[in-house]
Amino acid sequence: SRKTTRVPHLTLSGDTISPVEDEVTAREGESVKLTCRYRTAATGPTLYWYKQDGNNSPTFILSRFKIGTGETKDLFKERFSSTLDSTSRSVPLKIQKLQLSDSAVYYCALGGDVLGVSLTICG
Repeated sequence: SRKTTRVPHLTLSGDTISPVEDEVTAREGESVKLTCRYRTAATGPTLYWYKQDGNNSPTFILSRFKIGTGETKDLFKERFSSTLDSTSRSVPLKIQKLQLSDSAVYYCALGGDVLGVSLTICG
């Protein structure tokens, strides 16, 4: 069954974070980009991506800084990547060679602000 999650943009302490899309559907073996836009007064923001499948707790995927590369969990290094673009104020999560197990809600976080986008992979 298809999981749908609708999440509006969120504003806390002057920081705003919003997914470009609420829902994405892609085919197994393809690549996909989930984009999260942000606005913050912070000069060096850190943004995070998490994956939550089913009723499991969210799993940390990666973090990206304005300066430097950040960290990517070993489990995701092969197919997941991201670069913080301070010009467009976005942090796209790229997933290559999609697998059915990639179907989940992916959360983009900036400080205490967290928003999700649902990804459904069709076989």
